Amino acid sequence: MAVMTRPLLNRRLAEFGTTIFAEMSALAARTGSINLGQGFPDTDGPEEIREAAVRALRDGRGNQYPPGPGVPELRSAIADHQRERYGLTYDPDTEVLVTAGATEAIAAALLALVVPGDEVIALEPYYDSYAACVAMAGGTRVPVTLHPHEGAYVLDLDELRAAVTDRTRLILLNTPHNPTGTVLTRAELTAVAELAIERDLLVVTDEVYEHLVFDGAEHLPIASLPGMRERTVTIGSAGKTFSFTGWKVGWITASPELTAAVRSAKQFLTYVSSGPFQYAIAEALRLPATYFDTLRADLAAKRDLLSEGLAQAGFEVYRPAGTYFVTTDVRPLGAEDGFAFCRSLPERAGVVAIPNAVFYDHREAGAPFVRFAFCKKTEVLEEAVSRLKRLV
Repeated sequence: MAVMTRPLLNRRLAEFGTTIFAEMSALAARTGSINLGQGFPDTDGPEEIREAAVRALRDGRGNQYPPGPGVPELRSAIADHQRERYGLTYDPDTEVLVTAGATEAIAAALLALVVPGDEVIALEPYYDSYAACVAMAGGTRVPVTLHPHEGAYVLDLDELRAAVTDRTRLILLNTPHNPTGTVLTRAELTAVAELAIERDLLVVTDEVYEHLVFDGAEHLPIASLPGMRERTVTIGSAGKTFSFTGWKVGWITASPELTAAVRSAKQFLTYVSSGPFQYAIAEALRLPATYFDTLRADLAAKRDLLSEGLAQAGFEVYRPAGTYFVTTDVRPLGAEDGFAFCRSLPERAGVVAIPNAVFYDHREAGAPFVRFAFCKKTEVLEEAVSRLKRLV
């Protein structure tokens, strides 16, 4: 029998093995540990939204292929959300596209807009799918590192400007930022916008944590800044806001030309998805402001509970202004390697976390940092804090 000599995996994906989330979730299951690694809630979202999905199923809405761009009800709700929240006006027929979660939106945007040889600037640490999607598109990722400073992570604008070359195609933003919890300020976003306009760059911005901001932090879509609407693809998602991560309902809003480009790639990925859930999320986006206020208050309290517990256990804690993750430094505990620390933590304390180094190209910059998720029941977080005190 002939022996195959060519590697089976496309060389563009050769550097990406099994995700750290799969590894650590399996470790949590094997050891019976509390999983504060992967970022999914352990409770479902609003009952009325679940019932909306049930009604859609029973009424036969979405059980067959929905329209390629998304059901009209959801596209209209997304457009209304952008207008009412941020003053951004989008045509639901030509400037809104529903995707299989934000993950597909990122993939479709990069596959559509990046050609081999293009450079894509991403803020590191970055969500792991960014690197894989840039690679699949044939682009070259150029990381610009967020640096810890006085209890938070900050963007070095000079470093960002220096990263732009004649080959740069787009800047891939994420704010509120996973995993650091940073929320880019108006001044920072204005500087990014000015750079994009000056160098004629596109911006793809992942804003899935837009409603999860704390302590008076402001989420500002960069598309709302002067000159940015026509060069920005804004990505949103229902999973993080409504605690239905398994439904995989995401979207983009952009100019007709950018939306058409992204749709050209998206139609050959899932084509369509989540039919009945799209109708339910259309209703979710129209929930009263009290829902979003309560969600933020609940997560802020959980952030404080976990952050204080981590500090008491000996970690240096970077208090997040957004998302539902908290980054810590393990060096005060006598550790240097976040990978080794996270792999030993289940045995030492019965808790699972994620090493931030997986989100870096510059692995040494992220080596001592570890991420914990606080989107869990209060009693689960209390038990995790109790267990982590064994490290002291």
